[in-house]
Amino acid sequence: MDFSSRYVALGDSFTEGVGDPDPTRPNGVRGWADRVAEQLGRNDSGFGYANLAIRGRKLRQIMAEQVAAAVALQPTLVTLYAGANDIFRPKVDIDSLMEDYDAGLAALAATGATVLLFTGFDARSSKVFGTMRGRTAIYNELVREIADRHGAQLVDYWRFSEYHDWRMWDQDRMHMSTAGHANMANRVLDVLGQEQAEVAESDVAAGGHLTGGSTAVGRLAVARNNARWAREHAVPWVVRRIKGTSSGDGLSPRYPQLTRITAPER
Repeated sequence: MDFSSRYVALGDSFTEGVGDPDPTRPNGVRGWADRVAEQLGRNDSGFGYANLAIRGRKLRQIMAEQVAAAVALQPTLVTLYAGANDIFRPKVDIDSLMEDYDAGLAALAATGATVLLFTGFDARSSKVFGTMRGRTAIYNELVREIADRHGAQLVDYWRFSEYHDWRMWDQDRMHMSTAGHANMANRVLDVLGQEQAEVAESDVAAGGHLTGGSTAVGRLAVARNNARWAREHAVPWVVRRIKGTSSGDGLSPRYPQLTRITAPER
């Protein structure tokens, strides 16, 4: 099929769509990239979309597995977010990683496609992930430099204050909720100079979890919620890192070839 506009999304769980469940779609998720593709293709019968992102992938895996595949699809638009899974490792050489990121981006930019990159989120609201603010800030400065070098556009996630509202986050506190993905889609569309997508009331209401309480009952509920989060999400996350496994092991890209998707009927 001859697509006049070809959007290819690269990355990890952020771009795969984890946190925005949809059992009717590949890997059971929708996500901001699907939402962007739905909006871009709304009035373009020749539009095509591929999503190569897989949860758990680290930066060098994304460069090795996804960049050449994206180039082969002859994209007119590419989005890339990679590095978060490296930043949260005990040891990381960010400068060395970003050399590989720069080489991958050069290959994507050489296609002539519009390339859109992301800074990392400022996790100061999280007691766990907030400890990585310094690493993320270094990563962000290198992303900005690389974007400037290759003429890429930038979605400045670091400055999106609305994500300090826990309703923007899934129960695992690691991935955006449905509301967060819907908001990110419109942030991306805004950078691209495109009309924003309409956000359903159900999307706005989705996500969030209990994080504070002033009464004894409220504090007890928070404690129980924190214990459940540790048991169901934090501990498995740590165990995977100790074992060297990934939540994406055995998964394939959701849309490895150009396809056309539409927004669900309401």
